[in-house]
Amino acid sequence: MSQAVPPAEADHLAVNALRFLAVDAVQEANSGHPGMPMGAAAMAFALWSRHLKHDPEHPDWADRDRFVLSAGHGSMLLYGLLHVFGYDLSLDDLRRFRQWGSRTPGHPERGDTPGVETTTGPLGQGFANGVGMALAERMLAARFNRPGHTVVDHHTYGIVSDGDLMEGISHEAASLAGHLGLGKLIYLYDDNGISIDGPTSLAFSEDVASRFTAYGWHVVRVGDGNDLDAVDEALDEARAEHARPSLVLVRTHIGFGSPAKQDTSGVHGSPLGPDEVLATKRNLGWPDSPAFHVPEAVYRHASDCTGRGRAARENWSSAFREYAGAHPEAAAEFDDWMSGTLPEGWEDALPRYAAGDSLATRKASGKAIAALAARMENLVGGSADLTPSNNTDVPGRQAQGRETPTGSYLHFGVRELGMAAICNGLVLHGGLRPYCGTFLVFSDYMRPAVRLSALMGQPVVYVFTHDSIGLGEDGPTHQPVEHLAALRSIPDLVVLRPADAAETSESWRVAISRTEGPTALALTRQNTVVSAETAARSGDGVRKGAYVLRDGGQRPDAILLATGSEVGLALAAADLLEGEGTAVRVVSMPSWELFEAQPQSYRDQVLPPSVTRRVAVEAGVSQGWSRYVGLAGRTVTVDRFGASAPDKVLFERFGFTPEHVADAVRRTG
Repeated sequence: MSQAVPPAEADHLAVNALRFLAVDAVQEANSGHPGMPMGAAAMAFALWSRHLKHDPEHPDWADRDRFVLSAGHGSMLLYGLLHVFGYDLSLDDLRRFRQWGSRTPGHPERGDTPGVETTTGPLGQGFANGVGMALAERMLAARFNRPGHTVVDHHTYGIVSDGDLMEGISHEAASLAGHLGLGKLIYLYDDNGISIDGPTSLAFSEDVASRFTAYGWHVVRVGDGNDLDAVDEALDEARAEHARPSLVLVRTHIGFGSPAKQDTSGVHGSPLGPDEVLATKRNLGWPDSPAFHVPEAVYRHASDCTGRGRAARENWSSAFREYAGAHPEAAAEFDDWMSGTLPEGWEDALPRYAAGDSLATRKASGKAIAALAARMENLVGGSADLTPSNNTDVPGRQAQGRETPTGSYLHFGVRELGMAAICNGLVLHGGLRPYCGTFLVFSDYMRPAVRLSALMGQPVVYVFTHDSIGLGEDGPTHQPVEHLAALRSIPDLVVLRPADAAETSESWRVAISRTEGPTALALTRQNTVVSAETAARSGDGVRKGAYVLRDGGQRPDAILLATGSEVGLALAAADLLEGEGTAVRVVSMPSWELFEAQPQSYRDQVLPPSVTRRVAVEAGVSQGWSRYVGLAGRTVTVDRFGASAPDKVLFERFGFTPEHVADAVRRTG
């Protein structure tokens, strides 16, 4: 049996083991970022060994602390931590860093690796995800904790880099976190002063401490990132601060220990090279070989540290059983929320509409939100300062704030990207189903976070209103034309543009039913009238993405495809054509993605291949419609920017009239 190693020596060995796991993995892959793990290993180990509440055998334990590596390029630091602390991640997994099918991709990916809480790499997004996680913790604690029974009580920690703090999203998220007073949010700032181009002074000279103090954060400084005790004390101070989030500024050295590359941009995103690997190991007193060396003392030391986490989980499980005995309904609800179980009868809450009902789909969406929220109290969300326009509020719900932790309506302010990434954090935490709203044109501001929710398969609902030139007088700056095409290009995002209130209710049914990916709703400012056809057929039709509203016979002469408010226009054009003896099939196509998921037999049933006279009608760019209308077909679309005028004038000027659509069919074939 090997001799026990004193704790201080074990700490030193563990920190160097983390450094060289990163060095060796990057060298083996001949790709990656060794510098950040080498510099930040000590502060990361101080956090994980002395503060982080976690149990590697139960990585999804509800009351664990959350850890976010916002500086996702330093992924080997996280993989090394997970391995050393006993998560299901082997040395062989580390050896396959950045390889096809490995559990150690170049940047951390949620779902690929046990213990990875969120996908990071696009800088700043992890920062905002952590804000969402801390907000979820507070909302759930306010909902479920009872006197004498605490079932939600954990922190959200993260490591953020210079690059994270340069990104605009960090400003949005930090400002809101400070405003809300998220006292259980603690970030370690890896202040190494180096970026890819060279010293950060080339482009970054702000006073970070003053900036975060102004945001309402508590700020602590650590002068030496290799001083574990100093990091430990700073984290103790941060944990003692309950009214403000904390930023711990830690001065580190990128590529620590490398004789030739420490404190240079050369160690940021490139392997050290065989000679410098050897020189660095000798400089820090590490064995030359083998690669991926971890002393047994390191595993024992880490296991002792995680023993506290295992004990904490066991104590929590016991406490939760007592809680369930005292508050059985609350305990059952907590289990349902954390497991994502939908309440019985939730679909019955959705409003129903009859032919002739007239209202904007954004208003129909608001009615759906209110009805669902009455059945699903964990449906939470808000708007980027457009609540009255997006119709995202829920009557009777209180706004979330410092003094109102039970509030479940979220005023995000004019922070679209931060809002979307915070919603990712809310759903990643578990327990809540978030939605957020803004104008469709501002989906451009949100796109990086929408993309990551799709990449992670997280069921955020994006409520995009004012979906076309139909918003009218605000003009082309606010009129989306290319945005539907842009959103449809994101893999695993389902985009729904409902025709009317009936289809809007069904779109919300789809959105809530989806548990493995996000949904975007594109909604009108102007009123639309529920047709007899959508009232009768939208229930099944929307879920299939496209369906026949009006049939021109077994083999129609032509097919009109439309989305959103233009569905009513297509029906009117069909009336004109049928009066001339042309049999027209009208297809409502609220979602390309859902339609593409249907069997080929269904798709051919809706769009018979033999019928090539096809016209698509949508108040957006024509891009993508060729897949449905074919080379012989036409589109009535908007392939230029809009204009400032009332909506009726704009639709007429841009050719969205029954006669113009009918003429497009006449000219096709």
